[in-house]
Amino acid sequence: MTPARRTRVRGPGGALVGEVVEARTAWGRMVGLLAHTSLPVGEGLLLAPAWSIHTWFMRIPIDVVFLDGEDRVLRVFPALPAWRLVSGTRQARTVLEFGAGTLARTPLTVGDQVTFER
Repeated sequence: MTPARRTRVRGPGGALVGEVVEARTAWGRMVGLLAHTSLPVGEGLLLAPAWSIHTWFMRIPIDVVFLDGEDRVLRVFPALPAWRLVSGTRQARTVLEFGAGTLARTPLTVGDQVTFER
């Protein structure tokens, strides 16, 4: 099994938002963060392709960011609790899920450009 690919996520001005593991397979996106009982601020998951998510069966709240094809922020859901279903817009292509509190530390707003350091 190959180790998970970790990617740094940066917001406006190069501010470090956090580090994510990429989930680009159907299985990786399906399993997502379901097994986590905690998720530190600044750590998370990149789901691609993805335009909606759910937090059914999750045990922790998460910060959620929907991105378009050019990695611009479309929608933001800080501290999204369990048992929710949310979607981006028709333009959403990628979803970032972070430990709750990440966006309080390094805010992202609609229209912000996100960059990835792989």
